[in-house]
Amino acid sequence: MALPKRRKSHSKTRMGRSHHAITAPQVGVCSECGEPKMPHRLCGSCGTYKGREVIKLDEDFD
Repeated sequence: MALPKRRKSHSKTRMGRSHHAITAPQVGVCSECGEPKMPHRLCGSCGTYKGREVIKLDEDFD
């Protein structure tokens, strides 16, 4: 295995971690019902994906 020849400084270590920050999830809008949803995911409120109904959601749970 390769080993570093010199010790990595604190500055270089912290510069390498500059892209490790957590970002907020991207949220889109459902084209059918207008509710917010994650991209490339099924809409939780109407059950559609890319304009077609994938699962049938019951309106009444009683």
